[in-house]
Amino acid sequence: MKKVLVIVGPTGVGKTSLSVYLAKQFQGEIISGDSMQVYKEMSIGTAKIKEEEKEDIPHYLVDTFHFDEEYNVKEFQNLSRKYIDEITEHKHLPIICGGTGLYIKSAIYDYTFLEQKQDEKFISYLKALSNDQLWGLLRVIDPKVCETIHHNNRQRIVRALSMAHDGEKKSNIVDAQQHEPIYDVFIIGLTMEREQLYERINKRVDMMMKEGLFEEIQGLVKDYEKIWDLQSFKGIGYKEWKAYFDGNTTKEECVEKIKKNSRNFAKRQYTWFRNQMDVHWYDVKDKDYKVQIRKDIEIWLKK
Repeated sequence: MKKVLVIVGPTGVGKTSLSVYLAKQFQGEIISGDSMQVYKEMSIGTAKIKEEEKEDIPHYLVDTFHFDEEYNVKEFQNLSRKYIDEITEHKHLPIICGGTGLYIKSAIYDYTFLEQKQDEKFISYLKALSNDQLWGLLRVIDPKVCETIHHNNRQRIVRALSMAHDGEKKSNIVDAQQHEPIYDVFIIGLTMEREQLYERINKRVDMMMKEGLFEEIQGLVKDYEKIWDLQSFKGIGYKEWKAYFDGNTTKEECVEKIKKNSRNFAKRQYTWFRNQMDVHWYDVKDKDYKVQIRKDIEIWLKK
């Protein structure tokens, strides 16, 4: 079974620098497990690794797509697995590093995505329903899947209803999967005291502004009419600016909103990774945490 090292954790905790350090220690090559750093034109708001920070370590799924191209979890699954095969073939260690939990889990676990037909009439019918009506319909058609979907998550409810309409309930598909890794994985999770992390996130956003986040977004908005409809502009650090360009808020309020959304996202990331994966957690405030990680990886590689 192919070995894959995975580094996860909340935004701003230090995953990127650790990935480069471990890649140098263990002849690794890095696959970005981030849903936003893949876009060429979006660097500052995604906290994308700079060229000099890579230290000549190969990086994949960074600067791969244009911001107006489609990129999703299925695309990530296909590409990351391809790169895992290629990296393993030349005797190096694949390292997936990022904070987009579903993307990473789809790559290393037995996730199957079905090709779904689009019945436009049925989709239009569903979109005309209220949240309560959609939820009530799903509770009748596929009650088991309701346990994993929030009743106000319209997008996921519509998708589950559409799948059932096509003849395959989402709950049946999930039950058919073993929810087990398809690789020999060692998952590192980085953590730190919550208030210190939030302070680091706030300072990180301030640094983004100094590095030109507003100018980066301003240039993209100027050149693309329907930018707010793009998937790339749904990410934190970008979506918050719509209110400013619509004339409904100030630049300072946008910055504070980014900080707040980033802190909330970090909190959700902790919860998700703790519940969804078998993670080995390390506190970055422990001065010997890198030494301990290196020892644990050495033991894992020998198995």
